[in-house]
Amino acid sequence: MMMGDFSPYNPSYWALFVEFWQLNDPNAVWVLIGSALLGVSASVIGGFAFLRKRSLMGDALAHAALPGVMTAFILFHANTPILMFLGAVTSSFLGLFLMDWLPKNTKIKPDAAMAITLSFFFALGLMELSYIQGLEVAGKSGLDKILFGQAAAMLPHDIYLLSIVALVVLAMVALFFQKFRLIAFNRSYAKSIGLNIPFYEVLLALLIVMSVVIGLQIVGVVLMAAVLLTPVAAAKFWNQNLSAMLMTAGVIGAISGVLSANISYMAPAMPTGPWMVVVLFILFLVSFLFAPQKGLLSNLAQQRQLRRQVCEENVLRTFYVLNERHPVNQDKAQSNIDLGLAFSEEAILAARGMAISKLKKTVQRLEQKGFLKRTDDVDGLRLTEMGAFLAMTLTRRHRLWESYLTEQLDMDTDKVHHYAEQIEHLLTDEETKQLEQALAQQGKRQDPHGREIPENHGMIANNEGTK
Repeated sequence: MMMGDFSPYNPSYWALFVEFWQLNDPNAVWVLIGSALLGVSASVIGGFAFLRKRSLMGDALAHAALPGVMTAFILFHANTPILMFLGAVTSSFLGLFLMDWLPKNTKIKPDAAMAITLSFFFALGLMELSYIQGLEVAGKSGLDKILFGQAAAMLPHDIYLLSIVALVVLAMVALFFQKFRLIAFNRSYAKSIGLNIPFYEVLLALLIVMSVVIGLQIVGVVLMAAVLLTPVAAAKFWNQNLSAMLMTAGVIGAISGVLSANISYMAPAMPTGPWMVVVLFILFLVSFLFAPQKGLLSNLAQQRQLRRQVCEENVLRTFYVLNERHPVNQDKAQSNIDLGLAFSEEAILAARGMAISKLKKTVQRLEQKGFLKRTDDVDGLRLTEMGAFLAMTLTRRHRLWESYLTEQLDMDTDKVHHYAEQIEHLLTDEETKQLEQALAQQGKRQDPHGREIPENHGMIANNEGTK
């Protein structure tokens, strides 16, 4: 089937889809198993490189493996999986040593050392590949596929090696998970408890190298870094706990392997490796957009909700200030002021600068929530009992925070209002109590502007308009 036939409207598309999942084609089964195992193992071990901020190390190691494969073939004139694997591992470790040695012994920065290593080993591998193409030896065909991968060329003995290495990688991660986590997040503490950091760093590097090497035949040198890093980058949108994040990354890697194997079976002109990376990017994009806590749409919804909350609370606090300033309340004690007075939208706008359209929408929401109600005068609005209590609470938090900034942080009185406007919406009851305790020792009952700080109770007992 040609690439142009790859369409959901082509009947053969669905026939091949069903045929693939019947698992009657041994080659398709090998590719499916290999891709899924690679996706899981590379995603899990790649998470540690990602968390240690060495994301491009996998890319450099993949390029560094190329001359090892070519050198092994030149020396032994054979391309058996174990021989290619050992050659690639040796070459990758040499690249890893060079990337680590250069920054420690020269003035070269780590990113420059990585670039030097990647380009040198890749160029050396391409030179050896060109040399091999001129040799009159058997078995040289297919070596160039290591650049971009060719999963369809995998044989059972390739799958055996890939399976063994992948399972070893996963088993070692499970066995030494706590050690790897300490090194990734708290290296100083790991050192203080006597953890053999160099040993575990070498072990972690070996596992990354092994995962990179077994992926070369499927994904290739050029795209291997994406398989290591994209799954964990996507998983971070779903989980913050490390173990859950790595499991999610493994699932994402496995899904990409399965789907790419399916697609390449239905469209042989589309190789598995590049499709695996494309699927990973699609899964990353889905995670970026739709993850419930950290996704873009969720964040936008939360920001929209926060903006609405800020507007509503600002309007309620404006009602408190308007009531407090009203002549009816001028000579009353703070605990006896009437919070049930009515005000027009024009009065609210005069005290709180905001667009008239935003005010109308905010007032409508507050009415629906039962915090405001209309008076007999259509243009009049007043606080309900719930609204009065919330307005008092918000004003109290605002003035407590203003006082704290002035007394404890010695901030200019003219600046504290702006900062209090931002923080008052985020303060919890517990934090408010801590502010009270800190200010009570100084006997503070007024904010820096001389206004009374509302009490914690008794604010609405005399408010006839809110009953």
